[in-house]
Amino acid sequence: MTQSPSDPTELTLASASQLVRMGQLSPLELTQAYLQRIDRYEAGINAFITVAADSALAQARQLTEELAQGKWRGPLHGMPIALKDNIDTAGIPTTAANAMLATRVPGEDAAVWQKLKAAGAILLGKCNMHEFAYGGTSSISHAGAVRNPWNTGHIPGGSSGGSAAAVAARFCTAALGTDTLASIRLPASYCGVTGLKPTHGLSSIRGIIPVSESLDHVGPLARSAQDCALVLAAMRGFDPLDPVSIASQHTDYADAFVQPTAALRLGIVQSPYFDKLHADIAAAMAVAREVLTSLVASVREVRLPAPSDFTMLLAESYAWHKPYLDNPENHRFYDPSTIERILAAGQTPVEDYIRAQQAQRVVRNRINEVFREVDILLTPTAAGLPELISGAMLAQANSAEISVRNTAPFNIYGIPTISLPCG
Repeated sequence: MTQSPSDPTELTLASASQLVRMGQLSPLELTQAYLQRIDRYEAGINAFITVAADSALAQARQLTEELAQGKWRGPLHGMPIALKDNIDTAGIPTTAANAMLATRVPGEDAAVWQKLKAAGAILLGKCNMHEFAYGGTSSISHAGAVRNPWNTGHIPGGSSGGSAAAVAARFCTAALGTDTLASIRLPASYCGVTGLKPTHGLSSIRGIIPVSESLDHVGPLARSAQDCALVLAAMRGFDPLDPVSIASQHTDYADAFVQPTAALRLGIVQSPYFDKLHADIAAAMAVAREVLTSLVASVREVRLPAPSDFTMLLAESYAWHKPYLDNPENHRFYDPSTIERILAAGQTPVEDYIRAQQAQRVVRNRINEVFREVDILLTPTAAGLPELISGAMLAQANSAEISVRNTAPFNIYGIPTISLPCG
């Protein structure tokens, strides 16, 4: 029989869930342990914009009482999680790390949080992020820079940097992030956690402050692929009020962990994904390839269709911000690097947007051709290591396309991708 550890925050979500189900650990005990850890270490990491301690404890007491009455909502029952601060939460501020929205309190939960809450998840708080999800450092935020828990002088990646840092620092069992070009997978890579960008539209993005609905995804960050699977199972589902939501066949993601891998065909995407890698990343990928090769039927190099450009991102992002930017008084609330890029996006011609839509549809059709030859793909998540928070390295990080080179194409393709700790 599994024994509860002296520190419950050491548990994966799957292990904590099992102990809660068996009555060896209560949702209240687990929530208290995470809040104590946040209270002890958060000041040095700045992973949260809002810690919702009172409401989290109230949820935990209710869910503990439900268990005493024989009611169990499923694997997320009593699991303390965190949400990126662009995901609406009724009665709790949702600011997208922007000063203009610092007092914004939604009246309704985002669709994805409605599902997770119904599944028994407990909200510990709202995670810090790169302002408006418009960058890969999580250093530009009205709440201050997020720090990488492994070395606090370095960035955690972005834009879901607070979510990744919170998981890495053991502040929660899992956290949600959003991903338009890299924003779940890059911070997962930089913080040494698992980050899943699901199929585009599999989980609703309604009630999430957007960058670009054509490319935006919402997904979990956690300590293992199994934990991500448990969260995804609870958050997926068609939403008729979400314009990019898709209807999909029900899949038991947990079942994948007992399926054999011997028949799988592995595709290695060499160029440009393996180009100009940091030596440490190249070495870790060599080991990963060797391990995966031993688990599958075959390995072959493949090429992916050239992705379409990001014209749609620019136009859709500007469309959301335009009502705010029409008032010049609001410009001062944006970081200069953010507003410069958004205003430039407002110059996108309509015909360019339409052509970009058509190109994206074509490339999403063509990516399916790759999977006639292979079942899974292997690439590094990032080509380089996390930059320093301060100085010239930060300026470089804010504009370094190489940081999203290996991730952004998969947002255009719309297919699921996962970043796993490696090395």
